[in-house]
Amino acid sequence: MDYHNFHGKNIPHIEVNPDMKIDDLVEIYASSGYNARQLGEAAKLFRKMIEDDATICLTIAGAMTPVGFGGLFKALIEKGFVDWIISTGSNLYHEDHFAWNLPVKQGHFEVDDMILYQKDIVRIRDVYIKGEETLKKQDTIVQKMFENNLFEKPFTTAEFANWMGKYSKEHSTHPERSFVVSAYDYDVPLYISTLKDSSLALDLAPLRLANKPFSVDFVREIIEQAAILYNSKKAGIVEIGGGVPKNTAQQTGPLLDQILGLGHGGQNYIIQITDARPDTGGLSGATLQEGKSWGKVKDSHEDVIVVYADATIAFPVLCLYALSMEGPRKPKRLYKKLDQYYQNLSETYFSKAKK
Repeated sequence: MDYHNFHGKNIPHIEVNPDMKIDDLVEIYASSGYNARQLGEAAKLFRKMIEDDATICLTIAGAMTPVGFGGLFKALIEKGFVDWIISTGSNLYHEDHFAWNLPVKQGHFEVDDMILYQKDIVRIRDVYIKGEETLKKQDTIVQKMFENNLFEKPFTTAEFANWMGKYSKEHSTHPERSFVVSAYDYDVPLYISTLKDSSLALDLAPLRLANKPFSVDFVREIIEQAAILYNSKKAGIVEIGGGVPKNTAQQTGPLLDQILGLGHGGQNYIIQITDARPDTGGLSGATLQEGKSWGKVKDSHEDVIVVYADATIAFPVLCLYALSMEGPRKPKRLYKKLDQYYQNLSETYFSKAKK
């Protein structure tokens, strides 16, 4: 599209009133400029993904669950608006505090951390977590989860998270406070892009010292992730932050094309909410348009939107707009289809290789 002409929607002189709803607010954003406009257009693009019945991946970087955002993820899963997830391990670990009723409190950021350390308080910006009452109890729970599971043969992190969801559903005091449990209930594959870089992996250390080896089949899981894309008529990603979860979702296109030679072309839609700069060369800040050069997205001109904002501010707007404007979708239950998707991709690859 040629943007080098004086045309487009008129900028309104914005008015607000007490009767306005979330769709009115999104229209205000979309009709304005800067990142308000980007947020408004991203909310509409998320709605388009839902209406197109796209297979939607949610990627979660940063400390989202310590501020309670697991409740938002849970709502999207249960409405059928998220079909698979890639998250850091820390977000699953801290989400489990809510399911097991372990204390997490508002604190403050203007503090002396030497004093907090003496009082056994860890903090994530202005969120306080107790060392003994929360973290150590959580560690014991995780070790109990896996003391007799997943050490006999290689596993994917989706299998790891699925077992977490099952265990918390059956044993925790408040399973309704866990998006990991909802992922289990709705057969949403939940991959942990950085398992070894989280307390979940640290908690396996005592079990490993007791001669229980844990081996992640990371190659199988990247094939599964590419197979989800390959078996989707349309596919999109909603990215909270960047980092490894972002790249894990986006590298599905290059795996299909560059490595397997299947000529897929990547995602149909991507939304990213980030505060990372694009000019430093890091993946977190890399523009979605740049991803076209790698085959991560089908079109660099349409249906790719970056919102430069704090995700704790912008993501709830995206969620509320979708939840308010769209009826529920039938769950795709991809977890139960992973083996078949993997087999389909394998057969396609070897069939093409013989030609």
